[in-house]
Amino acid sequence: MTEKKSPLLFRSPWLFRYGLTWFGPYWGTGIRVSHVSQDYGKIMVEMRKRWFNSNAFNTHFGGSLYSMCDPFYCLALVAKLGPRYVVWDQAANIEFIKPGRGTVRAVFEWSDAQIQDIIQQAADGQKVLPVRHLDVVDEAGEVVARVQKTLYVRLKRH
Repeated sequence: MTEKKSPLLFRSPWLFRYGLTWFGPYWGTGIRVSHVSQDYGKIMVEMRKRWFNSNAFNTHFGGSLYSMCDPFYCLALVAKLGPRYVVWDQAANIEFIKPGRGTVRAVFEWSDAQIQDIIQQAADGQKVLPVRHLDVVDEAGEVVARVQKTLYVRLKRH
């Protein structure tokens, strides 16, 4: 049986970065993927405050803050695990800590040890539910929002 080709988005970190930066919902909210490591283990995303992503209080709209955090743990995990696995976002929670002004940033990281742990847990075909925590920070490094993501991972059935 031949291995399926990976989707276009995952063929290179450059294409991943470029494709997601220009993806309509991100382009429309000013979200930019600023860095993708060669192994997809680290992805950096930023969003400058603009009139079109501000709320009634002239701070970052909460939906845009969450949107910038939505797919990246999942997409990085898909890139790292490959086509033998089913990977989905299962749940998310966001806590707004302080108003976001200026440019905000988020860094998504998967270590090799975390990936190996998921592979081992999923080896018998059972689902794995890794939980990731992330801070969205402003230009001063202060936390604007905290995000918790729960992912769903299992080997594909043949």
